[in-house]
Amino acid sequence: MKYLFGFTLLLSVAMICVAFNLSTNEDFELAKQQILLRKIGHELLLRAGDSTSRVMPVKKINANEYQIRFENELTFQSDSLVKIVKNTLTKDHLSDGYIVNVRNCTGLDIVFGYSMAGNVKDDVIACTGRIQPKGCYLIEIKFQNNGLSPTQKGYLLGGIPFLAIVGLLFTNAKGRKKLQIENNVVNEQLKIGHTFFDFQNRKLTFAEMVTKLTVKEAKLLWILGNEQNVVVDRSRLQKEIWEDEGVIVGRSLDVFISKLRKKLEADLSIQLRNIHGRGYKLEVTG
Repeated sequence: MKYLFGFTLLLSVAMICVAFNLSTNEDFELAKQQILLRKIGHELLLRAGDSTSRVMPVKKINANEYQIRFENELTFQSDSLVKIVKNTLTKDHLSDGYIVNVRNCTGLDIVFGYSMAGNVKDDVIACTGRIQPKGCYLIEIKFQNNGLSPTQKGYLLGGIPFLAIVGLLFTNAKGRKKLQIENNVVNEQLKIGHTFFDFQNRKLTFAEMVTKLTVKEAKLLWILGNEQNVVVDRSRLQKEIWEDEGVIVGRSLDVFISKLRKKLEADLSIQLRNIHGRGYKLEVTG
């Protein structure tokens, strides 16, 4: 153990260098993506005969999804949008797969949408040839997550020996950092399928329907919503929602899961499933 300090210091320096390198690359890729997305908005305005109004700053919704907004109302033809997006993204690896949804400015109703899978036979494009009436629209583009780049894989493989040794040195260190869900930390809505979840106000909004949640239901959905399509252990939910408050839960978790499932059932893109012997999984398909 006398070499532990020196080894830990060396590992820390190496990990900092890797993190800096990856962060720089990610910042560059993000800037390039936003330029391409603004170009899509620019081309769409030109096609509509508007050469003066602005494309507003691109909004990042989550890790792989972005929103293009416009200063003024516009009209567009669905075929033109498909062509503009395709021609712009083929200049970059982003054309491998993506989903496009056009919403009205309330953010609730999808007026046009399609999917490009990088393979023509798997593309899904509906309602082509239609001209959308003039209105306020938001264009959301969700890119397929292709995993780690070759450079990132190289860093990861190079770090495996270090991580293995650290794992052996600290096999007695257990547990994971508790998810921070205090009201003063959470300031944004969480999008789950076609439902918007306002944690701070404990409110679900789907279409024009608003549903209130209890404190426990809100905490439960916040954890599951941040782990979409991932099995969350039953023991973790019990600990973070009940046991840390000194309460013995028994079957309370099952009761709250059942109540939460009923409040989400209107959105068909969401399924709250019981994974026998493990926990629960919030499956989102939309």
